[in-house]
Amino acid sequence: MNRTILAFLRKELSQSLRDPRMRIVIFLLPIIQMTVFGLAISTEIRGIRLAAVHAPADAAARQLADRFYASGWFVPATGSGQDPYRLIASGRADAVLVAPTGGLTKALGRGPASLQLLVNATNATKARSIESYAAAIIAGETAPDRPGAPQPGIELDVRILYNPAMESSIFMVPGVMGMILCLVTIILTSMSLAKEKELGTFETILAAPLRPWEILLGKTLPYFLLGLADAVLVLAAAVVIFSVPVRGPLWMLALASVVFVAATVGVGTLVSTISANQQQAMLGSFLFLFPAVLMSGLMFPIENMPPAILWVAQLNPLKYFVTLMRDIMLKGGDGRVFATNLSVLVLMAAAVGAASYRRFRQRLN
Repeated sequence: MNRTILAFLRKELSQSLRDPRMRIVIFLLPIIQMTVFGLAISTEIRGIRLAAVHAPADAAARQLADRFYASGWFVPATGSGQDPYRLIASGRADAVLVAPTGGLTKALGRGPASLQLLVNATNATKARSIESYAAAIIAGETAPDRPGAPQPGIELDVRILYNPAMESSIFMVPGVMGMILCLVTIILTSMSLAKEKELGTFETILAAPLRPWEILLGKTLPYFLLGLADAVLVLAAAVVIFSVPVRGPLWMLALASVVFVAATVGVGTLVSTISANQQQAMLGSFLFLFPAVLMSGLMFPIENMPPAILWVAQLNPLKYFVTLMRDIMLKGGDGRVFATNLSVLVLMAAAVGAASYRRFRQRLN
């Protein structure tokens, strides 16, 4: 190895390791991420919220529902006994068991009975798991040699709601829209201010007769508008290329996108105020983006996370935007789901914006 290569090696190592923040990024954060992701990410679907709609005196239906809950895959959903479609539309249940007219006990007395299972397929992977779990439980429950089985002959009539073909693109694309908006707004915003500081032109801006909020707004507003333009583009691509339906009103989509982009631009601004150069801004952006994507429900169900990790996902703006997109585009936009998730996004945007402005003023001082 010649002296030139050794000089480059010494220079790069020295430049990377002499900054305490870079040492944290290089050595500490990978360990934290590995620990968090190893605990939080699981491909096994559990904690499925199941509601059972049957008469109180229907012993066979009640026994079958208890078998579902005892399997470890399903948990009781709130509001059991109410309108099954409303339970799924409001997000209180992932699946609903509906007993036949007159009750399952009476139907089994006449011969084979048909039991209906309503499944929310906005998440196609979860819907497939629900269907396979239910079929396995029904098969075991109606086995002739099973002790205590009511009697064979239960037929499961599965109805898939919102995504009948269970196409992965139908539930993935609304989440990918949020991921793309995150990438564009956070990285561009964080790199903008960091580039000014790295090139030395930031001092020129500060010398101008401008107030701090004017500088901050002037640097972030263009990326806010670019983010909204990208929101329109990705929505058009989702509809034209992937044939994703838009069943809810467009004003819900527009309002959710505006608030979400405001939150992500605030995150990018906060990253830029902490970073001294573009390299740190880029690394800081990805350190936020990777956990945000993995803990958003885009690919892995959030319900799989242990309680110690689950609270971190509640601080993720992408989680609420993915929930809003899937609810509006696939389910028509439930009022309670929209109001709840949008309110949290508004609070997050306000909190991140205030923190960014405060940090920016401290930087100027």
